Amino acid sequence: MLLPLCFLAIGIIYSQDAKMSAWELTEIWDPEPEVVNPGNSFRDAPSDAIVLFDGLNLDKWVHKNGDPAKWDVKDGFFTVKPGTGDILSRDVFGSCQLHIEFMSPINIEGNGQDRGNSGIFLMDNIEPGDGYEVQVLDSYNNRTYSNGQAGSIYKQHTPLVNSSKKPGEWQTYDIIFKAPVFNKNGEVESPAYVTILHNGVLIQNNSQIVGHIEHIGYPKYEAHSSKLPIKLQDHASLVSFRNIWIRKL
Repeated sequence: MLLPLCFLAIGIIYSQDAKMSAWELTEIWDPEPEVVNPGNSFRDAPSDAIVLFDGLNLDKWVHKNGDPAKWDVKDGFFTVKPGTGDILSRDVFGSCQLHIEFMSPINIEGNGQDRGNSGIFLMDNIEPGDGYEVQVLDSYNNRTYSNGQAGSIYKQHTPLVNSSKKPGEWQTYDIIFKAPVFNKNGEVESPAYVTILHNGVLIQNNSQIVGHIEHIGYPKYEAHSSKLPIKLQDHASLVSFRNIWIRKL
């Protein structure tokens, strides 16, 4: 069995210094992990996070044409303004840890995909189309196709469980995303993977993403930049969001 290089290196050091204690042989002291303040709860942004919405304004978001985001901000959260279009983060990201909180409208209208519908698009692939979507939906007592309910990788992966709360209650997604890597010929060298906790419950466990979203047809990869915006979808539902922060990985 081949040993990792770090252990081989330690073995060489050990052979050079016979006085090293046996337990020190496998101790690695460098590099030392950076100190990060995690905050007082899992909802708090860690000290190394980028806050994308602080409850005050949408300055860090724009519409696709570059106009300021027109969604409604009040009381520390913002709500989709139907008909104004999707909004994109001004900053671009690749692999990341994303925390986002959302609330489905308390007034229930419609069913299936017509109830509390929005989406979080990781690496929104502006050209030729959409990126990798984590579905936002009111899935509390609301049956729809399983790979389109809340917490699904839309039209790809069904969540392990349905941990949705009632309409009008705040919910959380904690998303760990590994961006895809393309070689110089535009071929997939390493696909994207995503892990998601919905309200603290694991619902996607290192799920492999098989391409960018296709509403009709099967997903496929097309080479794109290593960093792209996060997109929130205007799907004509009054979905609200708050406390959005992200860590680059």
